[in-house]
Amino acid sequence: EVHVVESGGDSVQAGGSLRLSCTASGFTFDDSDMGWYRQAPENECELVSIINSDGSTLYTDSVKGRFTISRDNAKNTVTLQMNSLKEEDTAVYYCTARFCTSEHCYVPGCRSQGTLVTVSS
Repeated sequence: EVHVVESGGDSVQAGGSLRLSCTASGFTFDDSDMGWYRQAPENECELVSIINSDGSTLYTDSVKGRFTISRDNAKNTVTLQMNSLKEEDTAVYYCTARFCTSEHCYVPGCRSQGTLVTVSS
């Protein structure tokens, strides 16, 4: 069973920085793509960033140049460094995995407890 625990969410002023962390278990972390999604009030769950098992990364356009995703396979952790935060970054952030086994594929999304990021002007 996929289990992730997010931390690091907080309330900050626009222009500030936060570092989100996620510890994962229940699957083969090294072979899995990992990512961060977010969901703002009355909005749909959206992809923020993905770091693939090979270390390649992808960012949604609105966070490019401001957010950096990284992973530590030795610790089963994935981190999202968020700089130059904007009010529109306010959301619950969810850590998620993306992988397939011989039996099924785990689809990423906003399913864990998440961590709340609030950015004020």
